[in-house]
Amino acid sequence: MALTNAQYDAIMRQYNDAQLRHRRLQEAHRSEVYAALPRMAELDAEAASLSMQRARALLDPDLSCEVQENASVKAYLKAMEEIREERDALLQAHGWPSDYLEIGADCPYCRDTGYADGQKCSCFRQKEIDLLYAQSNLSHVLSEDTFSRFSLSWYPDKADKNGCIPRQDARRALDAARKFTDGFGSGEAANLCFYGSVGVGKTFLTHCIAGELLKKGYSILYQTSYELFENLGTYTFSSEHELKEAHDAVFSCDLLIIDDLGTELTNSFVASQLFLIMNDRALQHRSTVLSTNISPEAFADTFSERVSSRLLGSYTLIRLSGPDIRLLKRLQHHETDTVDPDALSADRQ
Repeated sequence: MALTNAQYDAIMRQYNDAQLRHRRLQEAHRSEVYAALPRMAELDAEAASLSMQRARALLDPDLSCEVQENASVKAYLKAMEEIREERDALLQAHGWPSDYLEIGADCPYCRDTGYADGQKCSCFRQKEIDLLYAQSNLSHVLSEDTFSRFSLSWYPDKADKNGCIPRQDARRALDAARKFTDGFGSGEAANLCFYGSVGVGKTFLTHCIAGELLKKGYSILYQTSYELFENLGTYTFSSEHELKEAHDAVFSCDLLIIDDLGTELTNSFVASQLFLIMNDRALQHRSTVLSTNISPEAFADTFSERVSSRLLGSYTLIRLSGPDIRLLKRLQHHETDTVDPDALSADRQ
């Protein structure tokens, strides 16, 4: 899942292209305004001259006196403010917004550099994770696995041998997933854990959540538990920069989704890494969504007491019950010998 050097360079070229596009647009705006308002060119020249004079004054030892320095600052700021006010008035009087001559940016936080406050900007993380999705072909899955295609009709409306009513469980799970996406980022970070047997819709709902939040611009990282712990194990015994980037994404993305938890080979390393992820993301107030075939009661035996405690204390547990829907759909397709595109798209439910 790590970005290669070529992929990193490709992202940076996107930023360079964006900067060049905005510079060209700014130059076009300047040419347009200067042609219509020669005074605007004069004002910009005056501002540039004042800035140059100010820079020279700061290097002049004769102006090191605090009183002189303060007077110089006040005069400079007053002159620049007068220029700004005249520029704004001219632009607005001729129907242009006051920022028409400023250079724009696709991202207001990093100004299309990819970095803000010495860290990767959220827009960079999203570009990075988009590439990771492309690597796993999950983007195609997300276009099909949506809330609107989650059908309750596959779930029996009668109690099973365990006393569960699958359709009621599915409705609660769907409502919880929708509520999670609707409230994401608006308050305290929430965590979900979908649990139940194979083929009851856990993975489908995690795809729905990922798709909705990707549309809202959040950085989402989806991995099966096998992929996750395989990558973490490789990182532990390697010093490669690309692996560090992949490792850091697990902790820094807005939402981490771990699918099929419990299907990996569970050992002390997996248990410790899972607790580290759950605990660190909770401390950073970053949300995590899990899907697992393991019941909450069995978490302590499968992983550890610490993992179980974190799960029970910080996660909303959502049960899904019923038959293996994937198997039912395949049987239905086989019996009818027809292909329903909508049914196939929801085959992972």
